[in-house]
Amino acid sequence: MFKVVVLVSGGGTNLQAIIDKVESGYIPDTKIAAVISSSRKAFALERAAKHGIPGEAVVKKDFDTKEAFDKALLETLDKYAPDLVVLAGYLVIVPEIVIRKYANKIINIHPSLIPSFCGDGFYGLRVHEAVLARGCKVTGATVHFVDEGTDTGPIIKQKAVEVLPGDTPEILQRRVMEQAEWIILPEAVKELAERK
Repeated sequence: MFKVVVLVSGGGTNLQAIIDKVESGYIPDTKIAAVISSSRKAFALERAAKHGIPGEAVVKKDFDTKEAFDKALLETLDKYAPDLVVLAGYLVIVPEIVIRKYANKIINIHPSLIPSFCGDGFYGLRVHEAVLARGCKVTGATVHFVDEGTDTGPIIKQKAVEVLPGDTPEILQRRVMEQAEWIILPEAVKELAERK
């Protein structure tokens, strides 16, 4: 059984896409071992609970030092012994001790076609605002391995999405999720699970 731990910060729509594909058998012999959130209020924890998946919050501001938080996050991950760690809208910089221990076992979904509109400060609606401000005709999403940089790890999958006249950042964000993120993130998990 291929064990996946998903790290989240918010609503968990990408988490839901993975849950649906695991439950349908599209991603075979795979179990979501846990969902770890950077916020106790994240709706993603409710999604996990509805599907009988253990959920935990490891909240940075609960710790006096960065080192204490880093250690707590690593210990929480280690408890579930994941084969793969998926960042699904996780808005915290992953500690280096976690990246080193789980080298080539952490993937992230980013809402643009990397190398465009990525790196520090590019997350959530900010990405789509920048795409529209630049006048791009095409955007999309990227699944990539996580390394020490921000959105700099090797690319696994990308999918393009058309930018349409009249798009707002919110409308574009929704289209990128529906037409790219929710498709390529489960595909990447499936490919990695089958190659374990």
